[in-house]
Amino acid sequence: MPHLHIKEFKEIELPAVYDDVRFNFIANNVNHSDEKLISTSFEGEDFFLLVKEEENRSLLKTDKLTRPASIHNVHRALLAYAKLADLEIIASNVPEAKKNIHLQEETALKKIDYFANNFPTDKEVRIEVGFGSGRHLLHQAANNPDVLFIGIEIHRPSIEQVLKQSVIQKLDNLLVLDYDARLFMELVPSNIVGAIYVHFPVPWDKKPHRRVISTSFIEEARRVLKVGGTLELRTDSENYYAYSYETFIAFNKTTLHINKNRDIAVSSKYEDRWKKMEKNIYDVTMINDELSDALEINGDFTFSECKLSYEEIIALNDKTFKFEDGFIHVERVYKTKEGAMLRLSMGSFDRPEHLYLIVADGELRYYPELPLKSRSNLRAHKHLNEVLNG
Repeated sequence: MPHLHIKEFKEIELPAVYDDVRFNFIANNVNHSDEKLISTSFEGEDFFLLVKEEENRSLLKTDKLTRPASIHNVHRALLAYAKLADLEIIASNVPEAKKNIHLQEETALKKIDYFANNFPTDKEVRIEVGFGSGRHLLHQAANNPDVLFIGIEIHRPSIEQVLKQSVIQKLDNLLVLDYDARLFMELVPSNIVGAIYVHFPVPWDKKPHRRVISTSFIEEARRVLKVGGTLELRTDSENYYAYSYETFIAFNKTTLHINKNRDIAVSSKYEDRWKKMEKNIYDVTMINDELSDALEINGDFTFSECKLSYEEIIALNDKTFKFEDGFIHVERVYKTKEGAMLRLSMGSFDRPEHLYLIVADGELRYYPELPLKSRSNLRAHKHLNEVLNG
């Protein structure tokens, strides 16, 4: 992750602008004085820079929750604040070079609101969850030009490599998203997806709630898949295979195909390595047999006036509020010049959303953007509104 090690962090009068990067305000963690967040805006993206003050030096990097889609924007913001505040840089992995020419030309990288506001439905869609090296995704897109491929990945180097290759190969049927695939599935329209690929997901043997394959994920897959569409799991983990098979077969009606050590047209470098080690590869393919009802999600994320005092807001730190099928957890509380800010995790237990809520002059707003408009998030918002109304 891009970062600067600096001798000493210096606050400056905000708002301020340097090299077209705007710095809006600073939020201070009320429980950990060594942590600060700097609200930043650049090229239409709003995000936080994170300051961690350490012994004899400080660390300046991007905040993980609000990390912008473009890594170039992170580089630009880090260097802009350092120059604006005249920080002494001890060590850095941030290049001063211009934006990668391939990323300047690409239009494949999308933010979640692109799909939330107007999901593309003019052609068949196929989705790959966690595309890694991108070999399979790029191969599929190149060989199926009339199909729209959506690749979902959170590993930045993998994203950048696929974006670069999409430009080199002139693929205009490939979109890339840095987001939680489990949440993404909740906004996909019904009956438009031809295939969902989940190839070699992290097994999460010690944290099974983080697995991609789950009852709720399969339910959403069945909804979004066309009749005859497939959800394809490919894994080298015997535990993940067994768990997934039991999860699939628990449905009252399902059609599954099971394969062991099946060859496919293209394989990842890891799969090639595992084959040399003579590890078994398992495939579980679910075929959708039913037409689903159209997706309907009603509601919005408007707030009533906050009736809690500043002290009552601060006291929410580390509080958890549970409701049917979901929860709200206040992970951290920050003090700002205008009021307070909460870092939240909210929504369903197995696929929560993480975001910030700014409280200023009795008004409330999510930052840097609204939550994904899903049924679980709307339920969580309703309960959050009730909490903040006392």
